[in-house]
Order: sequence, then C-alpha cells, then structure tokens
Amino acid sequence: MGAPAFTARQIAAWLYGKKVSSIDEMTNISLLFRKKLKAAYEVGRQSYARVQKSTDGTLKYLFPVSANNYVETVYIPDRERATLCVSTQAGCKMNCRFCMTGKQGFIAQLSPAEIMNQILSVPKSNTLTNLVFMGMGEPFDNIDTLFKSLEILTSDYGFAWSPKRITVSTVGLLPGLKRFLEESRCHLAVSIHSPFPDERLSLTPAEKAHPIKEIIDLLKQYDFSHQRRLSFEYILFGGLNDDLKHAQALAHLLRGLSCRVNLIRYHAIPGVDLPKTQVETMIPFRDCLSSNGIISTIRASRGEDISAACGQLATTSGVVDL
Repeated sequence: MGAPAFTARQIAAWLYGKKVSSIDEMTNISLLFRKKLKAAYEVGRQSYARVQKSTDGTLKYLFPVSANNYVETVYIPDRERATLCVSTQAGCKMNCRFCMTGKQGFIAQLSPAEIMNQILSVPKSNTLTNLVFMGMGEPFDNIDTLFKSLEILTSDYGFAWSPKRITVSTVGLLPGLKRFLEESRCHLAVSIHSPFPDERLSLTPAEKAHPIKEIIDLLKQYDFSHQRRLSFEYILFGGLNDDLKHAQALAHLLRGLSCRVNLIRYHAIPGVDLPKTQVETMIPFRDCLSSNGIISTIRASRGEDISAACGQLATTSGVVDL
C-alpha cells in the first residue's frame, strides 16, 4: 500500500503485542496511512457472546464466527498454568462416535483471524501459558489456516512463543500429519482410543482412510526424544476398551516410540449409549502401560458441569439463544 517496510512490524506489534482492537489505536502510524488502512481492512477482533463458569474455575466462551455461526473456546486455570483450548472449525467432519462436535456435523472452516480472535479476545489472554488445538474441529482438516496461526504464535513478529507451549491434537489425517511433522516443532497429540483397528473404526471413522498402523509407522520415522512431545489421547469406555488386554495391546502398538498416553474418562453426550468407566479401572490400565515403559497419566476432567470437557463442545448453526 505504499508504506515503508517497517510499517509492517509496527502493525504487527499493535496487533499481537498491544492487542489493539482498532486501527485508530495504532498511533505511531501516520494518520493518513491509518485512514488508508481503515478503508481496506479491519482488525477483526470480536468479543465473546457468552461465557459460562464451571465450579472448578474453567471458563467456556462462545465466539461468533462467519455466517452467523459460533465456536466454543475453553480457558482452564491450574495453579500457575493457564491453558486455552482453541477451535479450528465450526463443527467437524470426523464424526467420532463419542464427540458432540462430530454429532453437530461440519459447518465451516475458521479463518486465521477467527482462530487468533479466540486467543486475543479471552479476558485473561495475557495470563496464558499454554495453548491446545483441541477444541471444535480437526486441525489438520483446516491445515493452511492452522499453519498461519502457528506462524503468528511462534514468530518474532507475533507472540514469539516457544513451540513447546503449543499442542495440536488430531485423529491422524496422514497428509496433514506428515506436513506437521516436517514443518512444525509444536507438540503433537493423536487420538487413538483403541489399539484394535476394527474397534477404533467403530469409534473414530477416520480409521478407514487413515489407519492407526500407518499413523504409527509414520511417527516412528521422527525423533520425539528431545524438544517435541508426542502424546496419545485414549478415552476409556466401560467394558469396551478399558481392560488389561487393551492396555497390553496398546503398549505393544506403541513400542519403540518416545511418547506418553493421556487416559481420559468418557463424558456422556446425548443420544450415545457408550458406557462410562470407573477410576478404579483406569488405575491398573495406567499401571500396565507404565510397567511397559510408557509414561501414562489419568487426565483430570475439567468443566464437565458446563459441557466444556473433552468431547462435549458443540454449538448449532444459525442464531444461538443467548
């Protein structure tokens, strides 16, 4: 637009450092150029439409996105840590059996602005220590937008965050997974839920096109022993995938990988008859993995009373009753 090159850094500093919501606030840029910018662009910041607070302190925000749609974003405080769970799509195409977002169906891809707005517009944005792309949608199904967002978060002109503060979760879409492994140093979390392909297919339809065996074979070609962490998300369902046979098969499948397993209690959703497991069952499952050399933790549920826990995020297309 005819401005000096250094103006780009000035704009970036206002957007990502001082987190302004209007071009008028960019006071070290000439008034004439600000008017020119305003004629062609807007910052794109939008406030949340609704917030819910859990008894455990978790906050769930509803953000408007394009075409009168909404996404949910979850803020999780935990002592000195504050994690934000970010959405990449309105709805989701993956249709995982246990997930409310999948039951909603796919509605729209988010733009980089709509992803960054979630991060910039939560009231406690300045307290964030970690970011997880584990909200609504499959990040690798919106991969160009994901990478633009990761660039802003980790570049010196943006947030200048270490990639170690960011985790991207996926069911394992192979083309996106390979690109992520090649181009990003952020942490990776893969949803697995069963070591047996047929059973995983019944829970996660993406298994048909992206088999867990091929996912594991690809992951074994990369080094996770240093800065980048690899984890597997495993939701336990009572009497289905929570016995020691599954734990031993999972340990065998993951043998040779430097990884950890996060064990997650199933959070019931309407219209799905999957049974819950008990904590007493999760402990021997965890111990079996640990005895096989795989770091395993039982993840504490957060925000379940406001439908903010794993698998519970969902909105509807059209106007939401606020």
